[in-house]
Amino acid sequence: MLRWVRQQLGFDPPHQSDTRTIYIANRFPQHGHYVPQKFADNRIISSKYTVWNFVPKNLFEQFRRVANFYFLIIFLVQLMIDTPTSPITSGLPLFFVITVTAIKQGYEDWLRHKADNEVNGAPVYVVRSGGLVKTRSKNIRVGDIVRVAKDETFPADLVLLSSDRVDGSCHVTTASLDGETNLKTHVAVPETAVLQSVANLDKLVAVIECQQPEADLYRFVGRITVSQQTEEIVRPLGPESLLLRGARLKNTKEIFGVAVYTGMETKMALNYKSKSQKRSAVEKSMNSFLIIYLIILLFEAILSTILKYAWQAEEKWDEPWYNGKTEHERNSSKILRFISDFLAFLVLYNFIIPISLYVTVEMQKFLGSFFIGWDLDLYHKETNQRAQVNTSDLNEELGQVEYVFTDKTGTLTENEMQFRECSINGIKYQEVNGKLTPEGFSEDSPDGNRHSLMREEELFLKAVCLCHTVQINADQTDGADGPWHANGIASPLEYYASSPDEKALVEAASRVGVVFTGTSGDSMEVKSLGKPERYKLLHVLEFDPNRRRMSVIVESPSGEKLLFTKGAESSILPRSKSGEIDKTRIHVDEFALKGLRTLCIAYRRFTPEEYQEIGKRLHEARTALQQREERLADVFNFIERDLELLGATGVEDKLQEKVQETIEALRVAGIKVWVLTGDKHETAVSVSLSCGHFHRTMNILELVQHKSDSTCAEQLRQLAKRIKEDHVIQHGLVVDGTSLSLALREHEKLFMEVCKNCSAVLCCRMAPLQKAKVVRLLKTSPEKPITLAIGDGANDVSMIQEAHVGIGIMGKEGRQAVRNSDYAIARFKFLSKLLFVHGHFYYIRIATLVQYFFYKNVCFITPQFLYQFFCLFSQQTLYDSVYLTLYNICFTSLPVLIYSLFEQNVHPHVLQSKPVLYRDISKNAHLGFKPFLYWTILGFFHAFVFFYGSYLLMGEDTSLLGNGQMFGNWTFGTLVFTVMVITVTMKMALETHFWTWINHFVTWGSIVFYFIFSLFYGGIIWPFLHTQDMYFVFVQLLSSGSAWFAIILIVVACLFIDVLKKVLYRHLQPTSTEKAQMEEDKGSVSSACDFAESRHRGEDNRQLLDPSSLPDSSYVH
Repeated sequence: MLRWVRQQLGFDPPHQSDTRTIYIANRFPQHGHYVPQKFADNRIISSKYTVWNFVPKNLFEQFRRVANFYFLIIFLVQLMIDTPTSPITSGLPLFFVITVTAIKQGYEDWLRHKADNEVNGAPVYVVRSGGLVKTRSKNIRVGDIVRVAKDETFPADLVLLSSDRVDGSCHVTTASLDGETNLKTHVAVPETAVLQSVANLDKLVAVIECQQPEADLYRFVGRITVSQQTEEIVRPLGPESLLLRGARLKNTKEIFGVAVYTGMETKMALNYKSKSQKRSAVEKSMNSFLIIYLIILLFEAILSTILKYAWQAEEKWDEPWYNGKTEHERNSSKILRFISDFLAFLVLYNFIIPISLYVTVEMQKFLGSFFIGWDLDLYHKETNQRAQVNTSDLNEELGQVEYVFTDKTGTLTENEMQFRECSINGIKYQEVNGKLTPEGFSEDSPDGNRHSLMREEELFLKAVCLCHTVQINADQTDGADGPWHANGIASPLEYYASSPDEKALVEAASRVGVVFTGTSGDSMEVKSLGKPERYKLLHVLEFDPNRRRMSVIVESPSGEKLLFTKGAESSILPRSKSGEIDKTRIHVDEFALKGLRTLCIAYRRFTPEEYQEIGKRLHEARTALQQREERLADVFNFIERDLELLGATGVEDKLQEKVQETIEALRVAGIKVWVLTGDKHETAVSVSLSCGHFHRTMNILELVQHKSDSTCAEQLRQLAKRIKEDHVIQHGLVVDGTSLSLALREHEKLFMEVCKNCSAVLCCRMAPLQKAKVVRLLKTSPEKPITLAIGDGANDVSMIQEAHVGIGIMGKEGRQAVRNSDYAIARFKFLSKLLFVHGHFYYIRIATLVQYFFYKNVCFITPQFLYQFFCLFSQQTLYDSVYLTLYNICFTSLPVLIYSLFEQNVHPHVLQSKPVLYRDISKNAHLGFKPFLYWTILGFFHAFVFFYGSYLLMGEDTSLLGNGQMFGNWTFGTLVFTVMVITVTMKMALETHFWTWINHFVTWGSIVFYFIFSLFYGGIIWPFLHTQDMYFVFVQLLSSGSAWFAIILIVVACLFIDVLKKVLYRHLQPTSTEKAQMEEDKGSVSSACDFAESRHRGEDNRQLLDPSSLPDSSYVH
């Protein structure tokens, strides 16, 4: 029990050893004292709550919010002491807010439960007691042998035992895990591959030892020991043997696998990254404002308590004749009485803190986020993809971005590779009409029109065709001997590849005469100018980012053992000892200057002795359970040396459409763009120039290829000096990964200074974590700028999660970036609409919403404070308790919510065509201290006008009612409340620029509802109310002509100053946005045109609101 508690608290991890031992089919050893290891069951749990913990857990989370906790305290105070208002006045709004939030969160969690149950209840087939047993997915245990059929997903992480193919191989797509759509080949060990029936598998006696679960999808270290008769055979298990939960079986009839990781220990579940909660700048401002208002509240409560006791110092006011004290009150402690009075005033003024602000903001964010998904301008027709919102908490942050960090490949470019040039044996070639033509030769020249390939060319193309992970569509492999063209080239095969570069190279080789026709067993088949050749695949040395290369060892038809290697020039050229190294290096740099992606290709021949040594070393490293990666890296480095360079390739990645215009618009909007890429220096600079990130007129500074701290620091100082000297012209900075590491280690401040003075920064040769480091560096700099990161691949995830706003591109590199992002769009060009239009609207709406809430609560409570000066600080309430309760919930809640959903202060087309308007809202301009102070002072001013206006007009002459009756305090309070409801609603109307029928309905409807409610509430005796102070008060008030005069006069007096201020500022000191509004108004020829425009915009809005107008109306947000 104690251990379980320690595990739950995280002190005692459940897995004590580094490895787990799995007995296949759960055949545990019969001898000895074997204690089975405990493993997780196969249930997937993505939900947050259960039926039992929902109420306590949800309440705990909600009361962590300052405002909710504060109102709970106030409610408890009202229950404990005699306070001027009923506990219902605090309790009901609190209950409403808590209930609405709990329903929303409960519904979202119910959907998660539903999805979990669907997954956990899926039918699966397991081998038990010599037969196939149908069971549910959640019942699979570690050690069970599971059967999976074609197109089914794997229900747990399985080690492949056998398939319907003799060699025990199968094809898998991992699109749902890492987004890679290519078919990956997985293979079983030879000893189990032959066991293709249930009966044979049931006799299998084997043990798997492997590492404990970890999140890395591409790492698996284990070994299988198979007992056959008297001997035990040990085979290594790697990622190629592991079938991951969530992946799908393709082109294979069925497979059998043994479950090694189940449920929440599968790699898929471990990759459910609990994203750190990002908080927007607006939320931080909101909390600051709440604290200021809490200080105002405490000040008012303390002042009222002190004045009460100062007043009561005079005996005639301490115990007036009409209000004598009881014996208990006379004898009670003065300190306790002071505390009691202070708490009573705190309760009386507590509505200055707007409790419904949180729930309104949540509703606004949740409902407002649908507009992004419904926006047809963000819909990409070719791929049928619409924008996606993964978190609605950051909508307004889209309007505050100061830095954009973007990946290059697949984000700025299409990630569609086209073979352009290659260098073979020091000669440059281009592809002309399906033939390799040396540079300088045309197709018509004698040497340009050849049907044969030279030996070096053929060897180069064979290396391209053999060194890759490309798969062929299974439906085509049988027909590879099909129609042949005149030049001996097969009709195009359909290739699948995890890397678009590989696919482009294999396709290019097939066009010029060397065709990869597929694999069968451990052989790779190639047709060179129509002549089939079969190479035996002996070993694959997988690609990894540290080596930056991949290799294959094959046996040629003549029996020769060959190593073919391809990779970045920085990892191939230093390892080459022969071939045209210098010429190739020049050619690689030339390709890079044209913006092409480059790869170098080399080979090596092995003697039988060398190959034997290599095979032994590889087997030892691959069967090691400890430090397998390090050992393999050492062996790979030992093998990939003394290479003979064959040549290099140049592949073009086309720029996405409108990238140049988007980057220019971001620059005009005052947003700095940084490009972070893994590409080599020259390629990255070339693409930066072509996409407009760097201008031709820009002075490009470089901080590259530094190996030591001292040289890096010296270069940084020189760059800073140059920027100061040439401060007139724009600068662009290029940094590479190694120099960046040095710069960040010791000279962070200097590096930041240089970067901030550059208009554009390009970081090349970046590792994924370096990208995140750069984002964090800027994010945490003293200015605290708002950052946005955009990328399309798994290597961009850390950067996307680090930035304030993360945007995933739905590209060809999979869905990992999209899944980990806050927003997802199909193309980079959509970023301008997302920021300049949606970001602008969301920010304006929520800035006004937050400040309006504080304003209307100041208007609400200040008259209550002023009233105490007229009632001897007796804590008499000015308003009826029903009005206190319903003011924020009913009378003033809808106009501001509708405003915050539909407001468009400038037409969307104007915002997109004038990116400079984005500068008007940057740096939290509308939620800074000045606007907050203006709204607060306006609230106090309006409150004084409400109270003293009503007092001056009605207070002295108290017999103004039609029947000669006198005004009472409830009539006075109701007059103040009526004026207040009308004024704050009209103030919202003044702030609204874009009127729809919904705005009209809720604005005027709120005022009408208040009047109708008051007539019903005061006109009927309600049996369930124990006191009814308001009976007939409202009806009598409205029967007085002077009351109507007072209402109109006070409302006009309040709003006149506000209108005057707006008019003067608009004409004397207009912002860019206000100028755009005036230009928009002048553009309307007549009022009829105005009406037509308004109607057209209304239709636009309705079109946005109507998901059925999208091509696929089944879309669910």
